[in-house]
Amino acid sequence: MHKRTSLYIFMALTLFSCTSPQKKQDPIEAQGFTKISDSPNIYICEHFLSDSECDHLIELGSPSLHRSMVINMSGPQTDLDDRRTSSGTFFSSNPNDQVLKSIHKRVAQVTQIPEKNGEAVQLLHYGVGGEYQPHFDYFDPATPGGLVHFNRGGQRVATFMVYLHTTEAGGETIFPRANLKITPEKGKAVLFYNVTETDELDPMSFHGGAPVVQGEKWLITRWLREEEFH
Repeated sequence: MHKRTSLYIFMALTLFSCTSPQKKQDPIEAQGFTKISDSPNIYICEHFLSDSECDHLIELGSPSLHRSMVINMSGPQTDLDDRRTSSGTFFSSNPNDQVLKSIHKRVAQVTQIPEKNGEAVQLLHYGVGGEYQPHFDYFDPATPGGLVHFNRGGQRVATFMVYLHTTEAGGETIFPRANLKITPEKGKAVLFYNVTETDELDPMSFHGGAPVVQGEKWLITRWLREEEFH
């Protein structure tokens, strides 16, 4: 783990003086987020994106959807896997689209992780029965496949998601080890950290997408690295 990870988490999570020397406030909460878990660190913001922004992103990416892949830990390739049944597409890492540009800036402002450290925004769609069984977003550099991805910018420090559609039933983001689930609601953002404040990979960040029971699930994800992503 790179020493910069500690700096970013310190900047985003350390308490600071607000209206008086005695009153402390989490800087992420100061930007409209609510902390719902300390282990792992999870925040939500109910109205991070407007309805029109959500609709725009779905329209923008829908023509490019293809079956989502997972990392093969044995090598550099990615594979189809029945544990992940979504469709998705990555937007440009240097977009001209104004909504995407705004998201890049706003995510960096909330997390204090530079824009250049973010992977391209990914659009994801789940139909009825679609799921992503529990997994980790961080890489294991001790495996050949994990090392390939780790070398493109270091560890994934945090995951930032925004739901673009309110799912009628199912599709919750689940954290089994923390006994938490988050309901997909249009415009809601979820930020969680994949490492602890002491630079350790956080096993409590084990998470997944529960099967969609009724309706559909749309979201975007932006993974944030400890160094510049390339």
